[in-house]
Amino acid sequence: MNYWFVFHKNDVLLKQTADGTYTIPFGDSCPFCLNEGAHVLNVTPMADGTLVNALETSENVDSAGYGWCDLRKSHYKLSPELYQKAGKCHELLYWDINTQYCGRCGEKLVMDTEISKVCPKCGKLSWPLLATAIIVLINKGDNLLLVHAKNFKTDFYGCIAGFVETGESLEEAVQREVMEETSLKIKNLRYFKSQPWPYPCGLMVGYFAEYESGELKLQESELSKGGWFHKDALPTIPEKLSLARMLIDRWLEEHA
Repeated sequence: MNYWFVFHKNDVLLKQTADGTYTIPFGDSCPFCLNEGAHVLNVTPMADGTLVNALETSENVDSAGYGWCDLRKSHYKLSPELYQKAGKCHELLYWDINTQYCGRCGEKLVMDTEISKVCPKCGKLSWPLLATAIIVLINKGDNLLLVHAKNFKTDFYGCIAGFVETGESLEEAVQREVMEETSLKIKNLRYFKSQPWPYPCGLMVGYFAEYESGELKLQESELSKGGWFHKDALPTIPEKLSLARMLIDRWLEEHA
């Protein structure tokens, strides 16, 4: 008996149980007929040993008792374990679809292990790529620096964030991103936690920091608005599934 993590674009297939909760389809076979040539990935089993399969379908299939749910929104319907596994499956499917040919000689790649491909011609191995990004919550006394990025789809304010560049440490990336996006210097950098972010293949690394010096000047190419907000008068903040929200909630708990 396997879990079947089935995706159509950014939606994951869920099954509603008798008590009204949701889970991932479970059984000896996929809950619907597979497309001809469908590539089913074997993914690391669940903690209890239950096997896991993942596949992408090009059709928005409909079946009684099943329904599609945006991967982000599935955070609020699935158990933490199933949501995290869904994220991993989504990342692996993204890698599988976008890594078809050898970057050295152009030969068609074949699966080598569950998370790697090999070129049958030159032997080059290809592994899933992981885009590492830092995110930092900065405070100045009881005020928090919150910003609205231009790529945000709704009107909420989050934390300074950016991708780690080749050849720099996580801490150097934090300092650089803060300077680039706000023209501020920070101090007392403190690690919080990390979070897989499968949209489509990220790892977020969270930090706290304190304001040191400088005048706030937003990077207009990245940020549309932002500023210092008192802890008792915050704007709309991100959803609870995000590391940005976890940073804000933890800071508020520590400074209640």
